[in-house]
Amino acid sequence: MKVNTPKTTIKNWSADDRPREKMLLKGKDALSDAELIAILIGSGNRRESAVDLSKRILTTSSNSLSVLSRLSVEQLIKFRGIGKAKAIAIVAALELGRRKRLAKALPDNGLSHSADVFEYMQPRIGDLSHEEFWVIYLNNSNKVVNTVQLSKGGITGTLVDIRLLLKEAVLTNAVGLILAHNHPSGTLRPSEADRNITEKINNACYSMDIKVLDHIIVTEKSYFSFKDEGIL
Repeated sequence: MKVNTPKTTIKNWSADDRPREKMLLKGKDALSDAELIAILIGSGNRRESAVDLSKRILTTSSNSLSVLSRLSVEQLIKFRGIGKAKAIAIVAALELGRRKRLAKALPDNGLSHSADVFEYMQPRIGDLSHEEFWVIYLNNSNKVVNTVQLSKGGITGTLVDIRLLLKEAVLTNAVGLILAHNHPSGTLRPSEADRNITEKINNACYSMDIKVLDHIIVTEKSYFSFKDEGIL
């Protein structure tokens, strides 16, 4: 004879183990990623507590908040116990984290090093599943005057309109620019197409007395600098 054992809810746990109470007792740093997500969603489903459901969501995302941040509301609601409101709460919280990083990424003295460019662009394109090409326009103090997405493509590439790039440079009175695009595959080495478009843009900008300072390939965790590698 099969006996159904009722699921233990978070309310039955000790105060030290419940996410909200645990945060109050020990502070936010004491909580795991799953516990923080559990606070966002509030409750689980008939078979899982909010923490167990959060752990399952994280497991399917390779236990990576970066991977989780790529999921849409439509993808999240496929988990049993996650409705639109809970899915929106998760997406909104992760977006706030991304925007916080963006706000901190721009140094007061401008973008002087390739590492600065990586920190500035990674939150924008480092976690994407498709390729995007961006241009950072700079004044004579290397301060950013505008950052523009020039094109958006598929998994393997994107097309770049050099005329639009130059038009924006003129409109913003930029004297220098930095190119940046991502490799969703995680490969850091530039392709032949990457080298060719860099050379074309450099030649076009040279004729207008605009300096191409660098071209950065961005992945989730690292980057490749054309300038650092002596290509540009």
